[in-house]
Amino acid sequence: MEYNFRAIEQKWQQHWADSNAYTVTNDASKPKYYVLDMFPYPSGAGLHVGHPLGYIASDIFARYKRLKGFNVLHPMGYDAFGLPAEQYALEHGVHPAVSTAKNIGTFRGQLDKIGFSFDWSRQVNTSEPRYYKWTQWIFLQLFNSWYNRASNKTEKIDTLIVAFEKDGNAAHPIPAFGKAQADNSIHFPERFTAEQWKSFDEKTQQAILMEYRVAYCGYGEVNWCEALGTVLANDEVVNGVSERGGYPVIKKRLRQWYLRITEYGDRLLQGLQTVDFSDAMKEMQSNWIGKSSGAEITFELISPSLPEKGLGDEVIDHSPLTIDVYTTRPDTIFGVDFMVLAPEHELVMEIVSDEQRAAVEEYVAYVKSRSERERMAEKKISGVFTGAYAQHPFSDRKIPIWISEYVLAGYGTGAIMAVPSGDERDHKFAQHFNIPITNIFGDAYTGEDAVTSKDLVLHDSDFVNGMKAKEAIEAVIDKLVAQGIGTRKTNFKIRDAAFSRQRYWGEPFPIKWVDGVAYPLPESALPLELPHVEQYGPGKEGEGPLSEVKDWTERNLETNTMPGYAGSSWYFLRYMDPHNDTEFASKSATDYWRQVDLYVGGTEHAVGHLLYSRMWTKALYDLGLISFDEPFKRLLNQGMIQGSSRFVYRVRGSNQYVSAGLKDQYEVDEIRVDVNFVDGVEMDTEAFRKWKPDFSDAEFILENGKYICGSEVEKMSKSKFNTVNPDVLVEKYGADTFRMYEMFLGPVEMSKPWDTKGIEGVHRFLKKLWRLFYNEAGLQVTNEAPTKDELKVLHKTIKKIEEDTERFSFNTSVSSFMIAVNELSDLKCTKKDILAPLLVLLAPYAPHVSAELWSAIGNEGSILDAPFPAFHAEYLVEASKEYPVSINGKTRAQIDIALDATEEQVQALVLANETVQKWMEGKPLRKLVFVKGRMINVVV
Repeated sequence: MEYNFRAIEQKWQQHWADSNAYTVTNDASKPKYYVLDMFPYPSGAGLHVGHPLGYIASDIFARYKRLKGFNVLHPMGYDAFGLPAEQYALEHGVHPAVSTAKNIGTFRGQLDKIGFSFDWSRQVNTSEPRYYKWTQWIFLQLFNSWYNRASNKTEKIDTLIVAFEKDGNAAHPIPAFGKAQADNSIHFPERFTAEQWKSFDEKTQQAILMEYRVAYCGYGEVNWCEALGTVLANDEVVNGVSERGGYPVIKKRLRQWYLRITEYGDRLLQGLQTVDFSDAMKEMQSNWIGKSSGAEITFELISPSLPEKGLGDEVIDHSPLTIDVYTTRPDTIFGVDFMVLAPEHELVMEIVSDEQRAAVEEYVAYVKSRSERERMAEKKISGVFTGAYAQHPFSDRKIPIWISEYVLAGYGTGAIMAVPSGDERDHKFAQHFNIPITNIFGDAYTGEDAVTSKDLVLHDSDFVNGMKAKEAIEAVIDKLVAQGIGTRKTNFKIRDAAFSRQRYWGEPFPIKWVDGVAYPLPESALPLELPHVEQYGPGKEGEGPLSEVKDWTERNLETNTMPGYAGSSWYFLRYMDPHNDTEFASKSATDYWRQVDLYVGGTEHAVGHLLYSRMWTKALYDLGLISFDEPFKRLLNQGMIQGSSRFVYRVRGSNQYVSAGLKDQYEVDEIRVDVNFVDGVEMDTEAFRKWKPDFSDAEFILENGKYICGSEVEKMSKSKFNTVNPDVLVEKYGADTFRMYEMFLGPVEMSKPWDTKGIEGVHRFLKKLWRLFYNEAGLQVTNEAPTKDELKVLHKTIKKIEEDTERFSFNTSVSSFMIAVNELSDLKCTKKDILAPLLVLLAPYAPHVSAELWSAIGNEGSILDAPFPAFHAEYLVEASKEYPVSINGKTRAQIDIALDATEEQVQALVLANETVQKWMEGKPLRKLVFVKGRMINVVV
């Protein structure tokens, strides 16, 4: 009987679907285990062979844990809102709801063919109102909350109002004064009393509260892509263009929603110590959060051209303008020779002199076209003098103020004090623009006293005389605080997360604007459904497409939509209770499943989705909605399966294509070809002719009768023609072969190139496994007792598979299965007591063939719930050893001898051996040397 994998896989996939084999209940009688994949957005291109790598790994582990007796939650859904889905729809002239539904159907079909154990009854789709109702609900919780630095937790905004009514905001300073000013016509002091709070009108009070809300609205510089009609996150911009489409991106000041993730910086860092993430992942998140300690110093501006400050019709404020600077090395303040502001700093156009205005405006326009990545990576020095000066806090020196793209508005205060004698970047800037340089004490610079060590001894100022850097830092901060021109401060590099996009295909904000004030919709109004419009485009002045929907604007609803990461920041919670219509997930469900035990996904989400999910979890925990504050216990980052591209070489100016080994003899143009009609590097020339009309009459210059392509390993991409559709491989070799081959390619966490040729070897292995059970006459499995050699093979395999699976070493597990089948084939093993446990071991990796053979040999019940075989070490203990036997120093025989044999027994066995007798040639034994565990030497 042959291995008919197509019929077998179709049979079992249908059986599992019909019997709801993967439907999971909250069964408290079993220990739980939650395995989760980072869910995909449903691309129109469908899956290529690189996509299922992580899904197969998680599926193996989920099935393995089920065999170990766990109640396993392994769900799947779709991240269906966002820019990729919207752009696909626009490019294909369809509504995103239509294209998304079609793409989901394609994805589901592909996933089902590979045989995953997903509980589809828990499927979520972020673009369905029944799902995003709860995304909107969680947004309202964040909008109606603030971060209390005193209690170090998220609290309801009502508690802040109570504090204001009692004591003003003396105990709760505004986190970043003015940052959330959506309406610049509203003015209020940075500090206010209870009496002042009560005297403020509703609009002013709401403006103040917006400065504290965890989800708040304000104005900010954003990455604006005109072609896509939306704001992009920093990680969606590469080299000044959009990652998707390659369209130009500029800086634009727009009203945006933000999440105050900066308030959670310390807790996000501390939480990394409690989770099982790779060191590389922890470092990426730590660096992104970027905690540092130092001082914020106030520099007073002394430019004569500064305008007077006034608040509408209020009394003119004649106090000078100031610039705040954050530094980790306040002890170097004596060596400040100039200041640098970010070009987009709010004070730039206020302080610029008339003489410098044109140059400054030109430079600011240039910087707006640059992405932050470009600015941070730029080696070329650029900048412009503003014409303004600041007063040095400890001397009479005037400090010139420049602007440069290497200073970013979102980090620190958007301004730096430059110490060229102590910082290489500042030094190069000063040299480039011929700015006079002093040493770190403000004296003449000799070039020999640069700050190169944190142990530098300061000695030229009375209050830091003789101190090392650490002591001097503290002394300077104390002096700044005493003089009222500085504060001790902890800073974070992370910035508040932009939480709105100017596009159509996203979650609507449950916010209504009344006279410039944002009010939350009542929970009874949720979900606020996205209006269906057949055609849409960007609104005026960078507003979202919803600004063009009359009914929407007449109701004064927010016209931005939420970003793609809104739905993905909490979806793991919805899987726990996906059909709940009264809450996002019941407390009993979240208390049972709690954290995700194993999360599988790519490193590309390290500083986006992962951080936001962790922040949302902490906020929900603080508000008493869940009982844990880290979403993911353990994270497995799968590597990338890279494409192996193929190239043909067209002789320039002709229709001839020369094989790779001969191309150096001609002038050629390199052209990409579809890897699907190339076998290794040998191309099917007829398939090439049929591929595109341009190649229909192609002529070929062959080598040894074959056309050999060039090759290169690079990212797998449809545009590179190097994608391989898993459907084709599953049809040709079967899902079990495909699953095992993906794992066999190499360690799951490593990137590796795809090579279809190797899949044949895995397919032969499954055929060989099949032949252990079936011969030409049919089923040959017996109930005979296994031999010790067969038991040894089985238990060696049990031990190896369990160890390898636990540490996600799936590639070595596949190798171990191959070794076991080879050894059992050599032993001609057909024993049920050996083969049945082997099938249970194999079931997570190749579930279809395992289920078929399990049933065929008469086992009751499903292999999905069979107990994982127990390992017995005694079967691996050796009872004997094969010794090399030498006659007068030359090895002549191999004899198997019991490990506990005495010297007398060893001598008797050796002398009775026919081969030994032959080489002794009838001579008497003079001496027998027996070295236990090593060798035997017969001397005659």
